[in-house]
Amino acid sequence: MVTKQFSGLPEDADLRRADSLAREIFSDVANKWALLIIEALGERTLRFGEVRDEVEGISHKMLTQNLRMLERNGLVERNVHPTVPPKVEYTLTEPGRGLRETVDLMCDWTQRHLGHIENSRDRFRPDRQDASQGQSSSRDQSPPFVAGPGAVRR
Repeated sequence: MVTKQFSGLPEDADLRRADSLAREIFSDVANKWALLIIEALGERTLRFGEVRDEVEGISHKMLTQNLRMLERNGLVERNVHPTVPPKVEYTLTEPGRGLRETVDLMCDWTQRHLGHIENSRDRFRPDRQDASQGQSSSRDQSPPFVAGPGAVRR
């Protein structure tokens, strides 16, 4: 992959442009593993195995690739201690902590809207058919909306 160079031009920061540096960075950090690693590190310094334990389901390979990418983008700092075996620790940099605030907002948004999203997904399940009315799909029907306090029903 060829890394784009920042030239200071507005198009470098335009996510809509396929050749923008901003889109390349966005593509790097907007994946589930990167977001989960950023959330796991938080305000802490963790060793590789501790990060892996915090991010359930991530493989050794994916954790390695994502930590390297986050380090390359200046979001994670990697500190190697000269011991045998080597002790390697990871911590978020200032920009990484700033991104973590956005990740926290995304996590909050997900929790607030989980019920709504789950109900919407249910409408697309192929096994939800109303045979008694001869309808071939439940997409035409609105399932009951279940949400927390203060939710508005449309």
